[in-house]
Amino acid sequence: MSANIAIGIQDFSTLIENHYFYVDKTDFIKEWWDCGDSVTLITRPRRFGKTLTMSMVEQFFSVEYSGRSDLFEDLKIWEDKKYRNIQGTYPVISLSFANVKEPTYQLAEKKICELIAQLYVKYDFITESGKLRDTEVKLYKKIMTDMEYVDATLSLYYLSGFLYKYYGKKVIILLDEYDTPMQEAFVDGYWEQLVTFTRSLFNATFKTNPALERGIMTGITRVSKESIFSDLNNLKVVTTTSNEYAASFGFTEQEVFSALESFGLENEKNEVKRWYDGFIFGTHKDIYNPWSILNYLDAKQYTTYWANTSANSLVGKLVREGNRLIKEKFEKLLCGECIWSEIDEQIVYNQLDGNEKAVWSLLLAGGYLKVLSYEKYQDIPEGTEPKYQLALTNLEVKLMFQRMIHDWFAPVQPDYNDFVKAMVAGDVDAMNEYMNRIALQTFSYFDTGDRASGAEPERFYHGFVLGLLVDLRDRYYLRSNRESGFGRYDIMLEPKHPGKDNAVILEFKVRSARKGKSLEETAQSAIAQIRERKYSEELKMKGITDSQIKEYGVAFEGKTVLIVD
Repeated sequence: MSANIAIGIQDFSTLIENHYFYVDKTDFIKEWWDCGDSVTLITRPRRFGKTLTMSMVEQFFSVEYSGRSDLFEDLKIWEDKKYRNIQGTYPVISLSFANVKEPTYQLAEKKICELIAQLYVKYDFITESGKLRDTEVKLYKKIMTDMEYVDATLSLYYLSGFLYKYYGKKVIILLDEYDTPMQEAFVDGYWEQLVTFTRSLFNATFKTNPALERGIMTGITRVSKESIFSDLNNLKVVTTTSNEYAASFGFTEQEVFSALESFGLENEKNEVKRWYDGFIFGTHKDIYNPWSILNYLDAKQYTTYWANTSANSLVGKLVREGNRLIKEKFEKLLCGECIWSEIDEQIVYNQLDGNEKAVWSLLLAGGYLKVLSYEKYQDIPEGTEPKYQLALTNLEVKLMFQRMIHDWFAPVQPDYNDFVKAMVAGDVDAMNEYMNRIALQTFSYFDTGDRASGAEPERFYHGFVLGLLVDLRDRYYLRSNRESGFGRYDIMLEPKHPGKDNAVILEFKVRSARKGKSLEETAQSAIAQIRERKYSEELKMKGITDSQIKEYGVAFEGKTVLIVD
């Protein structure tokens, strides 16, 4: 009889006490403790069991759970006498930054201070123990009720010292989702202020802390050492390309298939694999997202469970506002192709704008991309960095991005739909009317921020191409910037059913004031290029006639668009 599925429970004891479905991950405790690292930073995509793992570690080691063998006696960790003897024997400080998603720095700092103050309230009993000096009790009460900036950066350092005095044993510190405030700070524009605060907090807590036994930090990204970890040279970093703890977060294929069998769903293995497989940690392949699997086991329906758990605001911002190269490579990914890029797992958030390597690195860390292969240092020229072959992780991720791109045009959806109809039908006047409305309303949406150059037509154009790719994928094969005839076309839409839909070729050009051409002349040169370089030859070779091919020259000047045929 399979256990009941409990969705969204991240407290370890709740799962165990209620006999809910649980995949035993207690081997993580042994692997982590045996390695002996002082402070471990583990990055994994969201909804990969990080919070549940931290809860498990807390309840295994914490003195608050002394004598709770019932939580672990049926699990792998209890087979080892050494670990049975240390269960419930350490003071543990555990907190999470998962809910620190504030729009300003002042609110973010206040939220973090409130979370720490709650820890002080929780352990307030130690101030009555007589083990702290009067000055320490006074400091404790001050931090608990009125925490100033300096006190805040030292608050976890102080608290671990107080607990060390009370219990006579060094403290384990667990910090879950450490980078959530930093992602929000980047999106909302207070990155530098937050970095200054967290650098001081982390240095005091994890580096210059004589009361620290061990520490774990979890997050989605490895924020660059220069940003917040510059003084933390005792940090062991485990990322998605590391082999350590590879099977501790997420479900292995064996675990997934075993669960499917226990729920009578063994015939669904191939389809579940198509939707939800694809995550790779180090050299360990076929890792599944737990959130998607649990929801599928519960609902027994295929949909984008993992993708729907977040607004994906940062990811959407990076792709939508990305430059031409980012959008072109993203087009390839959506078409099922692979891309090659250098990767830097130390994310520098203030370099994300227009930095192609940083964007792909963040998407990889977030679980949206997977590594298929990579160059080895011995096989590349000295002084260069290896490139990684990247692809979208699985069908669920692909569908998430398709919906995200579709939503870009939601504010102008009627005009967008009418433009597509006019384009296929060959109605140039209607195309001009609708395209100018779309460009006027969405142009700056594809190029925001503090760029000296201002808005760039190319960003809008390539975003528009992605929109066509997503919305017409059932009717057309869309290709762009490919060889055909004697040159390259910008966009070619080849109908999947030639007798039903016309083929379309579009050439885009931006009016150059330096060359002295008018908008009309620019558009005419675009249509001339299509015909002179015989872009339609590829379509004709497939049996599509001249009358079934619509050719358009498109000229941009700021937010004004002119289309000719």
